[in-house]
Amino acid sequence: MSELKGKIDFTLFISVTNANPNGDPLNGNRPREDFDGFGEISDVCLKRKIRNRLQDLGEKIFVQSEDRCDDGCKSLADRTKTNDKMQKALKTKDDEAYAKAACESWIDVRAFGQVFAFKGNSVSVGVRGPVTIQSAFSVDPIDIESIQITKSVNSETSHDTMGMKHRVNFALYTVKGSINHQLAEKTGFSDEDAEKIKEALRTLFENDASSARPDGSMEVVKVYWWKHNCPMGQYSSAKVHRLLKIEKKTEFPKNIDDYEITLDSLPGLEVEIIEGI
Repeated sequence: MSELKGKIDFTLFISVTNANPNGDPLNGNRPREDFDGFGEISDVCLKRKIRNRLQDLGEKIFVQSEDRCDDGCKSLADRTKTNDKMQKALKTKDDEAYAKAACESWIDVRAFGQVFAFKGNSVSVGVRGPVTIQSAFSVDPIDIESIQITKSVNSETSHDTMGMKHRVNFALYTVKGSINHQLAEKTGFSDEDAEKIKEALRTLFENDASSARPDGSMEVVKVYWWKHNCPMGQYSSAKVHRLLKIEKKTEFPKNIDDYEITLDSLPGLEVEIIEGI
């Protein structure tokens, strides 16, 4: 595979309609929001969805969901034991070879990094990944609607219980991320890997439907993908991400057409704009 030629920055917009994009288990599974009322989707949630999409695309994933396990391993430690190169490095206590074998085996390790610190291991290895993703935040404060529902949770009796279901009527979320060239060199993350991450972002909500997120309720509107022409990047990520401006066309937006997204430019920096699926 070819090496990553230069730093990459990206931004994507996600529209949410009558769905719970990321429930907070410490708050009755209500949609996450910050202290100012803006909606939030955690970076951990986004990485989980990216891993799932990469797995759908045929890539080997180290941190798999239990319901998506495709190799029979019941834990991360078991998964490392199936890797001959990692086990050989474990015996010789070669941290560098251990990390290299992990990065070669699983795309999410060489993308996001991983800490390998399992009971009984003679090595404890940390891998820093080049792909960083910020939590997503809504453009405006979100309006959360809560409804009472009846649910059956006991298979032994016919008794039903009352519960609550929460959803965001409509919101536009922004996700920002970057791919660091220096760390990509260390993990072996390539241009081909970057293209796979881009495709995962474009199709982020395929095979992700649930009762909280029905099909079509969450959509990737657009992905903005900046490729710098040098390893360190022509501009800082913060400066690049500020190129996008979002304005409301109406006081209470109800769909994506109620927003206007404009894009500024920086000399010598090209951007690819990809429509969501």
